[in-house]
Amino acid sequence: MLETLGVIPARLASTRLPRKVLREVAGRPMLAWVYEAARACPQLDDLVIATDSEEVAALCHTNGWPCQLTSPDLPSGSDRVHAVAQQIDAQIYVNIQGDEPMLKPEHVASLLAPFARPHVEVSTLKVLCTPENVTNPNAVKVVTATDGRALYFSRATIPYDRDATGSAVYWKHIGLYAYRKEALNRFPSLSPSMLERTEKLEQLRFLENGFSLYVEPTDYDTVGVDTEEDLRRVEQILLAR
Repeated sequence: MLETLGVIPARLASTRLPRKVLREVAGRPMLAWVYEAARACPQLDDLVIATDSEEVAALCHTNGWPCQLTSPDLPSGSDRVHAVAQQIDAQIYVNIQGDEPMLKPEHVASLLAPFARPHVEVSTLKVLCTPENVTNPNAVKVVTATDGRALYFSRATIPYDRDATGSAVYWKHIGLYAYRKEALNRFPSLSPSMLERTEKLEQLRFLENGFSLYVEPTDYDTVGVDTEEDLRRVEQILLAR
């Protein structure tokens, strides 16, 4: 059994930006940026791409990237990671979204840090919110307890600064996750929760069902690519590097 397995869900049939994992960013497919950053993380024992597409699988084969075909009917990245977990045994699975070309190895290392505590079932990341993202519903906010346990995720501006003191601190959620195998195996058996359906945030299913989900801070922001504008912005950042 592996200790840690990284899984990159790479769904070709994305709705807002079709075929985005194959779109070229600074001269390379977006998936190449994600895979190579994840591959550079020494904490991962192995890494595999999980896709719904023969075309993505062909790109993986050409580049020598391990790949598994999963059903196109799976509704979320967590479900796609779960499908891989039925084939490859590991203690902890790291869900590395295929539309995060600004991924750094440090993100993966931070995701794995909370698992030093045996009660942690799921982890994710947060970064300090830029002023323009505080009211942006596409930048999901997260609030946590003092020990890092997630209290809530929302597209709304939380916490609400009722008295307009200007002292509130806002954290943006970064959509990367790690799960112990037992927690990952439970996820698909749970119906999409009311809050999940309302906010369109799958991580709320974990909270509503009582999982111990912990949020690790990181200094490195990312830009998840959902639109043409996101694609151009990420390309400028990567070219500047």
